[in-house]
Amino acid sequence: MTASDFTSAPIREVFCSVQGEGPYVGVRQAFVRFSGCNLNCNYCDTDFANPGTCDYEQVEGSGSFEKIKNPVSVGQLEAMLHPFKKLHSVSLTGGEPLLHADFIETLNLALPLYLESNMTLPEQARKLTEKVTYVSGDFKLPASLRDIGSEARDAHMENTVECFRLLRKNHSRDCFCKIVVDNSTELETVTSAVEAIVPYVSCVILQPETPIGRDVTNLRPSGSIQASVQSIMQLQKSLLEIIDTRVIPQTHRMWGCL
Repeated sequence: MTASDFTSAPIREVFCSVQGEGPYVGVRQAFVRFSGCNLNCNYCDTDFANPGTCDYEQVEGSGSFEKIKNPVSVGQLEAMLHPFKKLHSVSLTGGEPLLHADFIETLNLALPLYLESNMTLPEQARKLTEKVTYVSGDFKLPASLRDIGSEARDAHMENTVECFRLLRKNHSRDCFCKIVVDNSTELETVTSAVEAIVPYVSCVILQPETPIGRDVTNLRPSGSIQASVQSIMQLQKSLLEIIDTRVIPQTHRMWGCL
């Protein structure tokens, strides 16, 4: 690939909203949702396919989108972000933004970059160690992935831990871990995963599967339902022995914002 191949990327959406997950919930951000993902998760609620155009909501919360032809160049994206004011940071999400690490490297924005990643592509993560200020890293437990064999599970876990090591917290970067919890999540699996990344993160977020709206009995497409309050509280209590652990649902799904 040449350098010119990295100056554009397939982007699904660009909009302004508030962060709905993790310890920075409620902060105002511009969101850049990249197309494409390297995983197939049971609980995924995001349309990250590339339809050939990028949906651009210039007026936040308006629901009015302009269609921008894909791929989007670095210059185009920087101009699209310019109208958004009073931002905490720019969220790079997906899909999986690390698939487009070379493109992200070339961005020249005044605002901090907030990476939302599945943390499974260490060679791509290595390219952004000096670029991102916030890392919202998912730890995708193997049981949540479709069609993955035992050897692939081991590699998946190793790659995830390595990504957290590469993008670990330091004096200029916060890195935290989110783990989706449903009624089939096993305490032992979560504990083992957290123990492996404790040196690299500031806190762990247990994220109950959150249905749209307030109907907690709502079945998700995967057939799973929310974990019980008791089981989540027990899991949090156990993890608090080793790291700051918080329970934060997907708040944006509760009030219907992007």
